[in-house]
Amino acid sequence: MKKHIGYAAMFEQFHPTDLLKWCQQAEAKGFGGIMASDHFNPWTPEQGQSAFVWSWLGALGMATSVPFVTGVTPPGWRYHPAIIAQAACTVEAMFPGRFWLGLGAGEALNEHIVGGYWPEAAERVERLLESIEMIRKLFSGQTVKHRGKYYTLESARIYTMPEKPPPIFVATSGPYMSLQTGKVCDGLITVGAADEKIRGIIERFEKGATSVGKDPSIMPRLLQLHVSWAPTDEEATQNAVREWPNGGMNFPKADIREPEVFAAIAKMVRPEHFKGRVHISSDPKFHANLLQHFIDLGFDAIYVHNVGRNQAEYIEMMGAEVIPALKWPERVGAAV
Repeated sequence: MKKHIGYAAMFEQFHPTDLLKWCQQAEAKGFGGIMASDHFNPWTPEQGQSAFVWSWLGALGMATSVPFVTGVTPPGWRYHPAIIAQAACTVEAMFPGRFWLGLGAGEALNEHIVGGYWPEAAERVERLLESIEMIRKLFSGQTVKHRGKYYTLESARIYTMPEKPPPIFVATSGPYMSLQTGKVCDGLITVGAADEKIRGIIERFEKGATSVGKDPSIMPRLLQLHVSWAPTDEEATQNAVREWPNGGMNFPKADIREPEVFAAIAKMVRPEHFKGRVHISSDPKFHANLLQHFIDLGFDAIYVHNVGRNQAEYIEMMGAEVIPALKWPERVGAAV
């Protein structure tokens, strides 16, 4: 993997046509990849969008030349794992070496729409791990049958296969899933957090990889980071509170079903609630130092989401003042 700063295309906030335009701009200004969110609902109704990312990925592949990753797709509710495997193989077949499949355990906000009981976290993790097993089997190109605890495959085969299946990355923020991610996946996705927590996640990820004979030094680590930049600190703070109040909610959100509930909670969010969660500053040097810090922690790609509506201006600032200032230390391997 070529180390890079990536652009986070957030489908909860923006029309897919606008996101495509900004991704092209981002590539031109030095961003090296795209992470595209996969939602059915926005976090709050005011965010206003939530297009189907898999329709958009083909357009992205044609409009840009950088690698891209879903950030993240949850198997098992909206999507059967077989459909995710088929979709991923199609995108990778069209754009060889450029697509990475990012998976996660899901949130009720998006997955409750198909009805049924929304399980507790332990079951969600079990379902994710079984889904990864099924996707791996289908990536072989062979006819697959599967009878698992949660899912079934009956004589399933993917006919449109890429030369090489896309790598699988899993979003994780806890010790157990970090360990499992190292065992069953090709790389790690996590979000910005305190250094101690991130070091713990990476340590468990490496332990899991080593336990099954993998070399963790060649397994990429991806980070998603939320920031708010504007010409003034006041405007940057207002953007965070108005446009991304969910970023100031310091509690587990995976069980909340409705955007309207998030909107009600958002009325209680204050600027101080974003500390350590959305990094707010008008100073480009602040953003350069922030990214350099996470680079130095060992991440190979950092996908930055500016929470405001000022996407074009943010991309220009990053390309002119931040990305050129960053230094990537050598780390053995980390090749997809």
